[in-house]
Amino acid sequence: MKNERLIKSSQRVKDHGEVFTPHRVVTLMLDQPEIKRALNSLTATFLEPAAGEGAFLTEILSRKLVLASQLSDSIEAFEQKALIALTSLYGIELLVDNTELLVMHMYRVFYQEYLRQISKYHASENKKVVKSALTILKANLVQGDALTGKNKNGDDIVFSEWTLLPVKRGVQKVQRTEYTLEAIRTDGPSLDGQPQVHGSEELTLFDLEEDPEKITPHKFEPVPLLEIFREKHVPE
Repeated sequence: MKNERLIKSSQRVKDHGEVFTPHRVVTLMLDQPEIKRALNSLTATFLEPAAGEGAFLTEILSRKLVLASQLSDSIEAFEQKALIALTSLYGIELLVDNTELLVMHMYRVFYQEYLRQISKYHASENKKVVKSALTILKANLVQGDALTGKNKNGDDIVFSEWTLLPVKRGVQKVQRTEYTLEAIRTDGPSLDGQPQVHGSEELTLFDLEEDPEKITPHKFEPVPLLEIFREKHVPE
């Protein structure tokens, strides 16, 4: 892009090494055969441990939403597939202002495509879809230091696994389980043989051999996919 901004200030470069990746480089890297294959799956997960404002994750989401559209023949089908795509994308960003922009940029990509699909099917906006999308984004895109596994308050970085449950009576439910980044890292998630993409990895993020002495997951009650925003913790 002609007027693309690659740095915010020389001071931020000095303090944090903050440099943004040009869109042409993002496109080139995501067009690599191994990554393109992963992008043909709505559920293949990507983690960006230095997410910035979302150069990679927004492009990945855009491509997954194209796939969701291709796999859908109704607005209801697109809504479900688009939310499934969102659950597969994770990001960690050190700087607070970047983290806020990351969530905003990802939401904008999602919402603009949702509006296009609404127009395509002459449908109405479902507020449950929008609320659930925001719930997923705020859970999956977190502020923190990927090296230490801590956020600005010194608390553990926590990620959510979104497990699709068997469809019953035509309803697709999902169950959310929270793990700390350290628990995931300690048990060694499977990388499925995929290469890194500028710190982004296509992986089975939650492929863990659960050892109760190492992992203390926090589970939420199963809810319909379009009602993720209504989730409540399972009583311990």
